[in-house]
Amino acid sequence: MTMANGPSVQSVDRAIDLLEIMTDLGGDAGLSELAAAAELPLPTIHRLMRTLVVRGYARQLPSRRYTLGPRLIRLGESAGRQLGASARPHLERLARELGETANLAMIDRDMVVYVAQAASSHSMRMFTEVGRRVYCHCTGVGKMVLSELPDTTVREIVGRVGMPPATDLSITNVDDLLAEMAKIREQGHAVDDGEQEIGVRCFAVPVEGAPTPTALSVSGPAARVTYEFGERALPLLQDAARAISTELLSAG
Repeated sequence: MTMANGPSVQSVDRAIDLLEIMTDLGGDAGLSELAAAAELPLPTIHRLMRTLVVRGYARQLPSRRYTLGPRLIRLGESAGRQLGASARPHLERLARELGETANLAMIDRDMVVYVAQAASSHSMRMFTEVGRRVYCHCTGVGKMVLSELPDTTVREIVGRVGMPPATDLSITNVDDLLAEMAKIREQGHAVDDGEQEIGVRCFAVPVEGAPTPTALSVSGPAARVTYEFGERALPLLQDAARAISTELLSAG
């Protein structure tokens, strides 16, 4: 369990730890699992969870297990908007320098959600509505954020939401997806090569230090967004991702 640095209120620390533990466990957990992970006695866990349930930050299921609550959705959406607003100048710079659409996306409840975008100047360009949620297994940003998670968590996510193919090139087997995760971790970036939309290619890199796995990408028609384009784009993407990370860490 990770505790906050500096002066803090113990009960607040513990409640936040429990929310993070539930997230790490896939969104739901029993009292005994929470107690073991938090290294706290069951009565303490029960008291804290009861408070979180009353405030709407957790729910208790008929099975008596606890799951993340609906009040967190509003917080997450607001945090995503703020992250998108602070990242937008970096996206606009990427779109100007590369001439293609730049996106910022983060994982949210087993899917990936786009939180900011700067559009290409080309008449034929990629457009993804900010706030749109898509499957992780068949997008560049989605595969990038999955690669930041343990393989067991990746299996749990696709076990819950499935791996429906968006195109004939989409990965539809979890073992193939895990092999792709290993490749992405090794090379430090992800590529969507027509897996979400035929004729579209996307390069994505991680944004370190974000509160939840987050990725920055550039995408466009495969005829323009070639692998040679990717060699030029990846250093710029990585520079922008580092700049966003620095701002996040300095604001923390």
